Amino acid sequence: MQSEDDLKLSLKRLNRFSRIMETQWRIPFTKIRFGLDFLIGLVPVVGDVLTGLLSLWLIKESLRYQLPKRIYIKMVLNVLLDVLVGSIPLLGDFFDLMFKANRRNLKLVIEHLESSK
Repeated sequence: MQSEDDLKLSLKRLNRFSRIMETQWRIPFTKIRFGLDFLIGLVPVVGDVLTGLLSLWLIKESLRYQLPKRIYIKMVLNVLLDVLVGSIPLLGDFFDLMFKANRRNLKLVIEHLESSK
């Protein structure tokens, strides 16, 4: 069993990771944010597969919270959707800007933790 401090530190790492991957920068004069997921995903197929593999780290790290299986299934589906649609030239790049699988997965973790308090 992990201490509460360890879990809080882990949650901070997950938040930092999802921010870097998806919302680190903003397109000037818009509210559209992007991160490494979008930039790496510009490399056709290989970039999306690589960012999908990186996204699995967030899921692996969330195992320490012992979430219900249905949440892990949603998280994996978010990553798969991001990889599959993201691999489509041009449409996938736009999709990467809008979908943000890591932010969605982090939200699933936080919502479950808050509801179980």
